[in-house]
Amino acid sequence: MSYVDGFIVAVPKGNIEAYKEFSTFAGSIWKEYGALEYVECIGDDVPYGELTSFPRAVQAKEDEVVVFSWIVYGSRQERDDINAKVMADARLKGDQWQMPFDGKRMIYGGFETLLKL
Repeated sequence: MSYVDGFIVAVPKGNIEAYKEFSTFAGSIWKEYGALEYVECIGDDVPYGELTSFPRAVQAKEDEVVVFSWIVYGSRQERDDINAKVMADARLKGDQWQMPFDGKRMIYGGFETLLKL
């Protein structure tokens, strides 16, 4: 079964277009190296929960929106190989690609697919 990296970030509303531009560029590099899917979803119905919620998890502020993203790979080994290439890619280095969000509040992890319908 496939392997998935998942991400949740809080993006300032004023940086949505910069985030989309960055993600479009970065996603094309992930796909170039073999990622099967690269998906970015902007929060639309993401309530602030009393105990837990997406906004609480990333400490989203009033002027931020939650973005939920994932990258699909054929396997964990493919993910590790692809990520090593992406992280070494010179096209993602430099000042023009500063993160348009606070990376310290990003939540991420790798997941084995349990079920796919």
